[in-house]
Amino acid sequence: MSDAKLCWLDIRDAGPATAAVVEEALHQKIDGVVAADPAVFDGLPPTVKKILLFEDGQVPADLGAADLVVVPGGKEARAELALAHPDVEFGRYVEIIDADSLEDACLSARLEAWSVLRFRDPTKIPLEIVIAAASGAPGSIITTAADQEEAEIVYGVLELGSDGVLMPGSHVGDATALRTAATSRSGEISLVELTVTAATHIGMGDRACVDTTTHFRKDEGILVGSHSKGMVLCVSETHPLPYMPTRPFRVNAGALHSYTVSQGGRTNYLSELHAGSTVLAVDVAGRTRPVSVGRVKIETRPLISIDAVAPNGQAVNLILQDDWHVRVLGPGASVLNSTELKPGDTILGHLPTADRHVGYPINEFCLEK
Repeated sequence: MSDAKLCWLDIRDAGPATAAVVEEALHQKIDGVVAADPAVFDGLPPTVKKILLFEDGQVPADLGAADLVVVPGGKEARAELALAHPDVEFGRYVEIIDADSLEDACLSARLEAWSVLRFRDPTKIPLEIVIAAASGAPGSIITTAADQEEAEIVYGVLELGSDGVLMPGSHVGDATALRTAATSRSGEISLVELTVTAATHIGMGDRACVDTTTHFRKDEGILVGSHSKGMVLCVSETHPLPYMPTRPFRVNAGALHSYTVSQGGRTNYLSELHAGSTVLAVDVAGRTRPVSVGRVKIETRPLISIDAVAPNGQAVNLILQDDWHVRVLGPGASVLNSTELKPGDTILGHLPTADRHVGYPINEFCLEK
């Protein structure tokens, strides 16, 4: 299995929309276009993989410009085809309907360069079994998905996910949906070192604890800030405390007016998060992953205001619960108690480049103080 997440678009049922769907696929840099007629590959650039899929195993004599042909059966069953077309790759198609076909899928994942898998039942446990069976194998597993929602799940099964997803592309918009599913799982965000300039006790206010449905790692948290152009990396309660158990799912994030980052570069106020919302977990290297919110606890507590400045002069502010067990992350994954921060200390943060309108980035004048 590989780390890269592949996007294959199945245009076999696109009909009159085929040309438009293919054009969108190229624009979205879809990795592979799957067809049953090699004629649709005419004019496609070498940057996209041209794949013929024949679920019934009936392969035409002319494969056109195809790079890869996927059919049922093992290598013995297609030995003649491979001999007749030495410049074409071949992969195996498996439909999983029972224990025997699941074993076939596991075997394919271990031995084949390309395995295209279709699971009849909605449970993802068989896919988990195949992914586990293929651990360390050099081939790639491409799993079919009916739509973007299922594609996102397939990309994340067992955290590793399938190497790629094959999704129907019948209409304009499908290629974009597939690409969104592939990129929504993870990515990177640029972090900077901020220098603390002041820490001020400001009295009582409402703060929000964000409880997620995942375990945070010790070098991970969420970005929170009073302004949309400057945020601080707040650590989860993964690290031990003397008077209370660890809560590795929780970030004591800040005052309820604060921004946090969600998917696609959008921001949300902490006050508008709720069970089922999505926020972005970020580690000290800037690696990100979307995590689901299970609960938000908003309670009245004493607050402390932390002011900092970025290397470019950008001012950053974060208002937190005024208690030493509420912490932020510094360089090298150092864990810093918020009440012990003092001018000159270094903390990690992020500087979004755009202003915000209802959470979306927008290029307009906006002054935040």
